[in-house]
This record gives sequence, structure tokens and C-alpha cells, in this order.
Amino acid sequence: MLYHLSGLSGFWSPFNLFQYITFRAGGAALTAMGLSLLVGPALIAVLRRRKIGQIQRTDGPASHMGKHGTPTMGGALIFLAVAASCLLWMRPDNRFTWLLLVVGAILAGLGVWDDYSKLVRRDAGGISSRAKLATQVTLALLVVSYLSAFPPNGAHTTMVNIPYAKELFIELGPAYFVLAALMIVGSSNAVNLTDGLDGLAAGAIIFCAIAYGVFSYAAGHVKISAYLRIIAVPGAGEIAVYMASLVGACLGFLWFNSYPAEVFMGDTGSLFLGGVIATAALCVKQELILPIVGGVFVLETLSVILQMASYKLRGGRRIFRMAPLHHHFELGGVAEPKVTVRFWIVSIVMMLAALASLKIR
Repeated sequence: MLYHLSGLSGFWSPFNLFQYITFRAGGAALTAMGLSLLVGPALIAVLRRRKIGQIQRTDGPASHMGKHGTPTMGGALIFLAVAASCLLWMRPDNRFTWLLLVVGAILAGLGVWDDYSKLVRRDAGGISSRAKLATQVTLALLVVSYLSAFPPNGAHTTMVNIPYAKELFIELGPAYFVLAALMIVGSSNAVNLTDGLDGLAAGAIIFCAIAYGVFSYAAGHVKISAYLRIIAVPGAGEIAVYMASLVGACLGFLWFNSYPAEVFMGDTGSLFLGGVIATAALCVKQELILPIVGGVFVLETLSVILQMASYKLRGGRRIFRMAPLHHHFELGGVAEPKVTVRFWIVSIVMMLAALASLKIR
């Protein structure tokens, strides 16, 4: 919406700022953060009044039992702040931003459905895993179909760029679309698994969003993409506005979600955050950077897979004290805030490693 003010630069030259992605990205981040901080207390009060609170697992760490009843579905705050900020600051003619908004809305809606089932209808299991997975897969296939019909870069539709290698691409053919669908579904569920400590998932997502904000700006800039020898994606620069709003919204959410948390994001937030990060990776043609920048989410997911495999194949023997991985450290005597901050540090290192791929080629 505000982008159109750039057309009035002939009347007042400062309006020209609104055409620049960097200016609008900064505005989007501040707007989303401001909205989160402003709306957060009211939303928490509503959730508390309606008793929409956490139902704590009885098989989880004993220290988490005190979290029982903490307002949940706070992910709605992140999504609404991102959506409002993007609609205000993005270019309305950019297809990538609309794609991210639609993907986010559908996954946030799925999260609301699951949280409502668990917290309002008091069904601890929420909606069936089959229904949740079917919705995620259907959405992923729709996204993949769209990107197949209207690829970000027609010359590299089914190619993936190998990070840290100089113009090395692998042609995957039809397998690319399988990979793309798995990325969306896997990333959405990986963030969901990681959301088990106060501030952990929101903090880690911030660093993923910063990285993909940089990648999207570079891919959308003809000269920068040519200099860095990455796949050029016309219009991808606007994804930086979305990523900036995501950073701002998560920072505002962390104000209330930091230890001890006043609100949890629930599936409402975790499902959509993972899904939009993966979709952004597909849009900017930096697919293989996702497991690097999202290393914490990968480790958390692998810990669950390995734990389940060990339990079934080794007669009930476990690898970790408890999965996901953050519970393993908790049960080892590491305080929850320290586990969270250490995972943030790992996320920062992985973000820097991902960004280093822009120059190590």
C-alpha cells in the first residue's frame, strides 16, 4: 500500500524512499514488532480469560508441569502482525509475497484447528496426525504445482544450486518437485517439534528469516546475483520485506514468550513459520541452504527420528534421555533458559555459515 507513495515523489522527494526494498523492509520489521508489542497484552488477556491454555504432557520433564495453563495460540499474534505489516509495506503486484501470505494463512489456519481441538475441546491429541499431514501435503503439492507452472527462474526450474560451489547445479527433473514438497511439509513439522522451550522456536526462526531476507534481496537484484553467481529470480527482492516483517513479529512475540513465557505460539505459529521459510527457500532457488540455516530444526527432528527408531529396533532402548533434543539437555541438568540461548547460538553460527556460501564459491 505505502509503495504507491513513491509515485508522489514529484511532489515531495522523500516519497521516493518507498520504492526501495531496504527502506520498506525496515519499515515492515518495525511495524510488525510494534503491532506484536501493542496487541500482545490484549491477546494474552483474551486467551487467559477464555482459558485457552497449555495442556502439559504428563510424560514430559517435571519442570514443565508449571507451564500448565499458560495461554497458547500466541502464533496468531505473529501471523497477524506479519500479514498486516506486509500488506502495508509490500508491492501489491509481487507474486512471491502473496504466495507466502497464502501459505502462511493456510498453515496458521491448520494450527488454529489443531490448537482449538486440544485447548478448547480438551482433546490432548488435537486433530488426527493423518488429517494434519494430508492438509500439509495438499498445500505443498499446490505450491509445487504453482512453482512448476510459473517457475522463479525458467532456466533452473528443476535444478538445485550446490552451496559453496562455483556455479554447480544438479538437474533433478521430476524428483525436484518431490524434494520441494518434502521441504514444506518437513520444515513445518520440524519447527513444531522444536517449539518446546520458552523462546526457542521463535528465536531460531529469526535467524532463518534474516538469512533468507539476504538471499532474497541478492537473488532479486540483477547486478548482485550476477556478482555472487547465484540464480537470479526477478521479483524475489520483495520476499525480503516479508522476511523482515517475520523478524519484527517474532521479536515482538519474544517479549512475551521469553522465559518464563506468558504465552506460547502453539501449532498456530509453529506450523506456519516452518512452512513459509521453506516456501521462501524454494522461491529464491536456495533449497539446499535450508538444512544449513535451519540446522537446529534439523537436529531436533533427527533426534526424534533416531529415538523412535532405536526404541522400536533395539527393544525399547533409547539414545537420548528424551526427544526432541532440547529435553535431553534439560534432563541432563541444564537449565531451560541456558538450553534456549545455546540453541540460539548454534542458530546464529548456522546462519553465518549459510550466508558465507554467498562468497565461498
